Amino acid sequence: MKKITIAALALIMTMGSVFTSCEAVKNTNKTQRGAAIGAVGGAVIGGILGNNLGKGGNGALGAVLGGVVGGVAGGVIGNKMDKQAREIDNALPGADVVRAGEGIKLVLNENAVRFNTDKSTLTTTAKANLDKLVPVFKEYPDTNIMIYGYTDITGTPEHNLKLSGERAASVRKYLISKGLVSSRFSVTGLGIADPIASNETVDGRSQNRRVEFAITANEKMIEEAKKESGN
Repeated sequence: MKKITIAALALIMTMGSVFTSCEAVKNTNKTQRGAAIGAVGGAVIGGILGNNLGKGGNGALGAVLGGVVGGVAGGVIGNKMDKQAREIDNALPGADVVRAGEGIKLVLNENAVRFNTDKSTLTTTAKANLDKLVPVFKEYPDTNIMIYGYTDITGTPEHNLKLSGERAASVRKYLISKGLVSSRFSVTGLGIADPIASNETVDGRSQNRRVEFAITANEKMIEEAKKESGN
């Protein structure tokens, strides 16, 4: 997970000055220190990625950074998300997994979830790759998963907005058909918004035709994290 590694390096440089100056940390146990590091780490990583990526826009990163709980409870959630992010990366190496704040941004480009031109029907390859994510999503049931569909700039903005929503809905429908709880999912089509590459090239347009997931803690996970942290 390249982006997680980059964020972690920035975090390490920041953490030295934060915790070496904090006398109270010396009196905490290992679990408490781990949760505290997770809490501050989530805030630092969220800030780094938010500044570098336009604070997430209206898509997955914005949703992830907008759902930060903070404090020690946030650190507990962050630790759980770390594990889930690693499992997603292992299950689907071609995906772009970003740990930010207390959640996960997951980008599935055309190499992972491919649609035929001007269609919202999932291809056989797309279904096979989504199948790899299902066990991970089942292992971590206490998360909300927001699905965002995107297109390139080919066609009218109005048509692309509709198409992107239909593609996101297709992904949701398929995951539900595999036994995942429907209430965990929400879908939004963002059309040509938030391009991650140039629409002037074939490769860039391919990258922009994508689906993004924002994976965040649901109310149950948040309440359990607060109890675990003593908040």
